[in-house]
Amino acid sequence: MIRVGSIVIRVDDLEREVAFWTAALDYVGREERGDDFALLHPKDGLGPNNALDAHGAAARVPPRIHLDLYAEDQAAEVRRRIGLGATEVHWDRRPADADYVILADPEGNRFCAVDAGRAQET
Repeated sequence: MIRVGSIVIRVDDLEREVAFWTAALDYVGREERGDDFALLHPKDGLGPNNALDAHGAAARVPPRIHLDLYAEDQAAEVRRRIGLGATEVHWDRRPADADYVILADPEGNRFCAVDAGRAQET
């Protein structure tokens, strides 16, 4: 059996990203932390960890992995994350009836807020 243990996001400003993701996901950080890596985990212990790796690179490549965050009240969760510093990403090919909203954290790492009720219908 295999399961997702951590989802790793490369970041430039570790402190800013830790602040964003702990608030956005209601996660807590591991007490011991290095200068270039932080491991965040759910307060209740259920679900995957979110690992932030401060690894700068001269060239940025399109994201090859992102988080889908399932929300009971999608509109409220989108507003909350925007209030924390996220921005909405507009995509011309997004269907008008999409059950997701594309967002980016303060460094541009993308994630989706998915309407949990509609996601379970498919």
